[in-house]
Amino acid sequence: MFSPFLLVRQKFESRKIADIPAAVREQLQASGFAQRVKPGAKIAIGVGSRGIANIDVIAAAAVNWWKDQGMKPFLFPAMGSHGAASAKGQAAVLAKYGITESSMGCPVKSALAVVDLGATPEGIQCYLDKAAYSSGGIMLLGRVKWHTDFAGKMESGLFKMMAIGLGKFAGAKRYHTYAFKMGLENMIRSVGRQVLKSGKILGGIAILEDGNHDTAQLTAVRVEEMETREEELLALVKSWMARIPVEHLDILILNEIGKIFSGAGMDTKVVNRGVNGEYNPWPNAPRIERIFLRDLNPMSYGNAVGIGMADVVHDRLLKKMKKKPTYVNSITASTPSAIRVPAHFGSDRKCLEEFWPTVGKFDPKDIEICWIRNSQDLGLMAMTENLRPAIEANPNLEILGGARELEFDAQGNLRDWLAE
Repeated sequence: MFSPFLLVRQKFESRKIADIPAAVREQLQASGFAQRVKPGAKIAIGVGSRGIANIDVIAAAAVNWWKDQGMKPFLFPAMGSHGAASAKGQAAVLAKYGITESSMGCPVKSALAVVDLGATPEGIQCYLDKAAYSSGGIMLLGRVKWHTDFAGKMESGLFKMMAIGLGKFAGAKRYHTYAFKMGLENMIRSVGRQVLKSGKILGGIAILEDGNHDTAQLTAVRVEEMETREEELLALVKSWMARIPVEHLDILILNEIGKIFSGAGMDTKVVNRGVNGEYNPWPNAPRIERIFLRDLNPMSYGNAVGIGMADVVHDRLLKKMKKKPTYVNSITASTPSAIRVPAHFGSDRKCLEEFWPTVGKFDPKDIEICWIRNSQDLGLMAMTENLRPAIEANPNLEILGGARELEFDAQGNLRDWLAE
């Protein structure tokens, strides 16, 4: 049906940290965090809901360091409305990442109760996790990266976690409503500054990942420099960003979406879509005409937010979608377009056959296709042979073996070369 496919390896510079626990200890030892709290204090360590590489190792190292300082650390979910906006659901998310009381050697306190921190100058009422507020100090473990919904000097990271994550469901819903009017970056800065006024934040460990999704840098960020330091770290990590290495695609096939990969299910700045239905809004990403989604990652706990950015999906994805976590997340974030259900069919073959004629070409052999595992893993991909000139012109791309035709089983589903 289509041009034969080439299996292609994309090479990224490795910045992988060899000894993560040692790096955590080194950063915390130099941070001065322990000098900010009373001896024997309870320390609340906030952890989010993204699929951060080695988050269990990082969290355990932070817990052990605080214990060595004579403190009493506990972990808590700092994830706004995720986990279906329930205490049990958020604890389950952490457990899926390997963060439990038994594995961490400290309590994991998951609750939705909050304290009122007053209003920002813009009139935003702010909240903070009650258990964390009652501690001697709060430290955050958060990944600094680009946001899926907007571009700015500050996007996803410690400040966003401090704003939306620490505010639990009570805060997240209110904050996104304000963001609809004033923009996400302005809202994050406004709420974050109000949270800092509480005097409870000690700082955080900023986690940066390279193009291979490996832990590449761990930086202890003190509370006084959090806003400016995060801007610097975001600029750095953007320079490491993995991208689809062509200028145009007719069809992008993704094996899976999920919250483990991106807050929007798939990274909008990789697949060039907007959460409000915009096609190709990002100038640094390839123009992509159609997106085909095949499945939902089990680590997304049934949350299929992002499905609305696709043009066609396999029925298997819809069968795994749970309405409550999906709807709660999308409605709280004020992005109803992200959960609209696109056209769907019962086989991969049917999805492709129905949608390739919509890209403005008459011969399927001319269709330019890239097939990836998900928007986070761009190291291995399958690309149609008509993209060979672009592949061979890129020194970071390597063709693995010869070209081969797509293979379908008796049910019309693809043989998954990327999983082999």
